[in-house]
Amino acid sequence: MDWRELHGDAFVGRRVMVTGGAGFIGSHLVEALVGLDAEVVAYDDLSGGDWGNLDGFGDSVEKIGASILDADALTEATAGCEVVFHEAAKGSVPGSVDDPELYHHVNVMGTLNVLQASQRAQVRRVLFAASSSAYGNPADDGAAKVETMAPLPLSPYAATKLACEHDMRAWSASYDLDTVSLRYFNVFGPRQNANSAYAAVIAAFAKALIHDRPPLIYGDGEQTRDFTFVHNVVHINLLAALCDQPLGGEVINAACGQRVSINELADRVIEIFDRPDMKAEHKPSRAGEVMHSLADISRARQLLGYAPLVSFEQGLAPTVDWYRENPVATA
Repeated sequence: MDWRELHGDAFVGRRVMVTGGAGFIGSHLVEALVGLDAEVVAYDDLSGGDWGNLDGFGDSVEKIGASILDADALTEATAGCEVVFHEAAKGSVPGSVDDPELYHHVNVMGTLNVLQASQRAQVRRVLFAASSSAYGNPADDGAAKVETMAPLPLSPYAATKLACEHDMRAWSASYDLDTVSLRYFNVFGPRQNANSAYAAVIAAFAKALIHDRPPLIYGDGEQTRDFTFVHNVVHINLLAALCDQPLGGEVINAACGQRVSINELADRVIEIFDRPDMKAEHKPSRAGEVMHSLADISRARQLLGYAPLVSFEQGLAPTVDWYRENPVATA
């Protein structure tokens, strides 16, 4: 992706920090910001990230190995930064059901630390990686999810992300710190971890097929998702960082606006692997999972000028190819 063509010289020489900078989404943000000649601080405790995701950047990135629970380290790292992209979190719905206390501690208290450090450092704007899971299952579950809907979190993970959205809005109202919460919808792409017990579905399907196993679907597979290629999420973050109007804790969907069922996804991944003999297997649904997820992206378009750069179909094949070419990612 030619980020310079899209965003010009707007980031040249500007010091920014990416929490979770060695992780899946964070490393793609770091890569884009380096390409835009920003001064980038990548902050990560490596509980889910890997500095190997930043190989090739040399001295272009200042790497800080610390937790967002370490308030002193955050304060030091944030000094001089104009923008903070807050991607660090514990990020699994089933994982949060298994250990809700850990998820609350890391996600909510860690975000509080990020906000306090940013306030002290006089950061201009904090961008928060919020989650579409905050919507839950509204009454009209098949409708596109719009930011004015009442949130109905179904999992401890979703509850932590919603709590952080409220903190973002409160800090924007109470202090001279602009914030925005970008509600990510099922982000996928290269570097997404396939080895976690809670791996995201596309990564899990790719890993299964690489190891000659059928994709495993929880439930009947008719649940739908708005799968969003990672470059779209990077793009909306950059647009939000550059927005010349105060965002005031606004919540904005970050997605494609395209609905795909899990059964359709499994069929498509099997097709890419050229394994017509393989059929998905089904297990009972998991607690905390929403049934349908489709975004209305009108607000992102109106406030930020956002439009998806890469469709689900355009992003799926190169993502699967990445897992094939990086066997360590599916070991």
